[in-house]
Amino acid sequence: MTTYKQVFVHGLWKDLPPFRLVLGLCPALAVTASAVNGLGMGLSVIFVLVFSNMFISMLRRIIPDKVRIASYIVVIATLVVLVEMLLKAFFFPLSQQLGIYIPLIVVNCIILGRAEAFASRNPVLLSMIDGFSVGAGFTISLTILGSLREILGAGCWFGRSIAWEGFEPFTFMVKAPGAFICLGILLGAMNLYSRKRGETFIQT
Repeated sequence: MTTYKQVFVHGLWKDLPPFRLVLGLCPALAVTASAVNGLGMGLSVIFVLVFSNMFISMLRRIIPDKVRIASYIVVIATLVVLVEMLLKAFFFPLSQQLGIYIPLIVVNCIILGRAEAFASRNPVLLSMIDGFSVGAGFTISLTILGSLREILGAGCWFGRSIAWEGFEPFTFMVKAPGAFICLGILLGAMNLYSRKRGETFIQT
């Protein structure tokens, strides 16, 4: 029997997106030029994941099987619109930075995947914990990736200078090539750690 603890921790390492499941790479690469962008996108995904899992779990016995995917997308899209409105109302500069990638949360395969694989088959509280776990893992991943790119590419962290005198930033790190390089560095480091522990790193 699956326990709350098992569900809570699985998204933080075992099923860590985007590194273990290799899902959600589009926002992971596109919006992580800074730590605050990664954190903002991650928190938005947590909100959508938790509440989409909650509503889908509540309605799982009501939604006809033939239209379940379409129904899931309607629920997810409604929550994404709400997130977009909240960002524009209270965090407008961040909303401008994230741009089109907030609406694209609707088609994020992490969210639809958790709805289909977990929320549609489990009770409400367990589904909400699952959504938070996977969302938190995604947020941590994007924040670390954004931090690495911002520190190396601009000598800053969350917009504040932390560079020493004479530091020459690798400006390409805050551009598209830097996203792939930093992702590769993190994937390599985590793969090495997993091999030492005898784990399979990338889940298929």
